Amino acid sequence: MLKELKPALALLALLTVITGGLYPLIVTGIAQGVFPHQANGSLIERDGKVVGSELIGQPFTDPKYFWGRPSATGPMPYNAAASSGSNLGPLNPALADAVKSRIAALKAADPDNTAPIPVDLVTTSASGLDPHISPAAAEYQAGRVARSRGLDAAAVRALVTRHTEDRQLGVLGEPRVNVLALNLALDAGGR
Repeated sequence: MLKELKPALALLALLTVITGGLYPLIVTGIAQGVFPHQANGSLIERDGKVVGSELIGQPFTDPKYFWGRPSATGPMPYNAAASSGSNLGPLNPALADAVKSRIAALKAADPDNTAPIPVDLVTTSASGLDPHISPAAAEYQAGRVARSRGLDAAAVRALVTRHTEDRQLGVLGEPRVNVLALNLALDAGGR
């Protein structure tokens, strides 16, 4: 029995060193060397202070800011430790109630806006952490943001256009707007 146990323990020790030590060190080293910004969380800094990440949404409720896609995480929104969708099916009354309340909040914040509300402003993403909205969702909110800040609506729309990211590699995904980056640009005077 000891004859079989000895090679098994030696293999366990070897694989533990390789998969638990060497492989993570190599992958971390490559990531830090090739993609340091992404490997460190894609953090956004202003005045030497971390204000968020390009990868995780933040709750904005003030009318002078663009609002992101709703978060399904609990007990607080955009909680990365609780990343998941709501798991509410299309026939679930709780989903219908949530969508209705989000529509009501959007209409209350901008009662003169009669444009159709983009779906990504009233439904959550699969992760509940989505930091992006569609260009249509940003366009829907541009008038409210411009009025709240006393800015020209065309200038706000131009800022949205400057912050619209194209499809990855030209074919993957959809055009999108990072809400935090856009709101920081608004606070910085449109830069």
